[in-house]
Amino acid sequence: MDNKDKRIYLFDTTLRDGEQSPGISLSVKEKLEIAGQLKRLGIDVIEAGFPIISAGDFEAVKTIADKVKGPVIAGLCRAEKADIDRAWEALKGAENALIHIFLATSDLHLRYKLNKTREQVAEAAVAAVKHAKRLCPNVEFSAEDASRSDIEFLAQVVARVIEAGATIVNIPDTVGYAIPEEYGEFIRNLIGMVPNHEQAVFSVHCHNDLGMAVANSLAGLLNGARQIEGTINGIGERAGNAALEEIIMALYTRKHYYGKETAIDYGEIYRTSRLVSNVTGVSVPANKAIVGKNAFLHESGIHQDGVLKNRLTYEIMSAKLIGVSEDNLVLGKHSGRHALKDRLEKMGYTLSDEELAQAFVKFKDLADKKKEITQADLEALAGDQSIAVPEKYTLSYLQISSGTGMIPTATVKLDINNMSFETAAIGDGPVEAACRAVDKITDIFGKMLDYKLNAVGEGKDALGEVVSHIQIDGKIFTGRGLSTDVIEASVKSYVNAINKYSYQLSVQNQEK
Repeated sequence: MDNKDKRIYLFDTTLRDGEQSPGISLSVKEKLEIAGQLKRLGIDVIEAGFPIISAGDFEAVKTIADKVKGPVIAGLCRAEKADIDRAWEALKGAENALIHIFLATSDLHLRYKLNKTREQVAEAAVAAVKHAKRLCPNVEFSAEDASRSDIEFLAQVVARVIEAGATIVNIPDTVGYAIPEEYGEFIRNLIGMVPNHEQAVFSVHCHNDLGMAVANSLAGLLNGARQIEGTINGIGERAGNAALEEIIMALYTRKHYYGKETAIDYGEIYRTSRLVSNVTGVSVPANKAIVGKNAFLHESGIHQDGVLKNRLTYEIMSAKLIGVSEDNLVLGKHSGRHALKDRLEKMGYTLSDEELAQAFVKFKDLADKKKEITQADLEALAGDQSIAVPEKYTLSYLQISSGTGMIPTATVKLDINNMSFETAAIGDGPVEAACRAVDKITDIFGKMLDYKLNAVGEGKDALGEVVSHIQIDGKIFTGRGLSTDVIEASVKSYVNAINKYSYQLSVQNQEK
């Protein structure tokens, strides 16, 4: 097996397919932050968005294409000239650009969604690829719902789009219907039926509706695919996509079986997972493979005894390999800024001087409330700072009056552009009362769509991390708040979402 056969490519669609998860809406700044981290991780292709779908998506793709050098930057489009032209307008500043075209090929989609014949679909696919090829040397064609398509018709379409100039052909399991043995055989047979298959890279893109996205992707790889598409933490529509961190570590841990190589920096895996979770507000389940908090924990006495004698008894991979630090240096209220900076850098966080200064203020505030600052606390603080937007509104004071038989009342003071404003409000609970007080001060009225409270670390003084999705003017913003007081964390989360709304509004006004 030569190096060409060993090397496989990882295509990340967290910023496009991942953002299509219910409740996720990312700003340009947030997408750029994730794209930068995906570059550090070693991802080959970053699908930055769907440029024609909205002005925000266009701006995100354009910004990432202009600023993130190294990886291939892709933009998704339908098999329509207007989509392709819009995608190229966003992508043309990229060091390496890829126009990604999709069109359904299953009879089910042709009949009920597209109302087209097979020949009409084939002609549309070829025309779209030819037009894209005139603009960009790299063109990917995706046959939507490929796993439920007639294989002979699909082979004809694939052969024709390769002849038209497609450099990558993607064979998605769009609805997660396939099973590994079946999907692997489908990929192998399809490649064998395409006479010009050596002129393109075959790719797989699997969804997780039956919980087999990762297994199906690896089955495709064993049967001729050389690119795998997925998302960090497996986020995506419905049950999500193939989780790239699971695929990466399966290839690493079982490299003698798969015999494949990637360009991944394994030490960036955990940080990438945390960043995506922080920005999107989608928590990683404790038992999630590779990056869940329980992935390397052992409670059973038998397991603990085995691990102490030899880690290989119950651990098939190293926590340190994926970037989970085991530094036991204790930080507390007497620790200085340099100690904080040093620890964060060892954990993989590089903050600007301004970001470090703001993180240090939050660190000192937390240290006054806790005896010891844990790694989980530091990850929360660093993640909170690295994705922050300018704070027009800052919570400076909060007092709650609540109890059995009482109407919950909140008094809130916000700092706005160096001026303080204070008011009180009532609600069905203390959090609602405080949020209503914030509404009265800011004159911005949000609707809380969902609310998650996570404990960061252990013990009675553990940080409370609140992630909420707030709807303002028809758009959804992810708010995040940290505090040892869960009500304060909740209000901070709400104010954070309002700050994101305010920042987006100011950017739009500047562009006009």
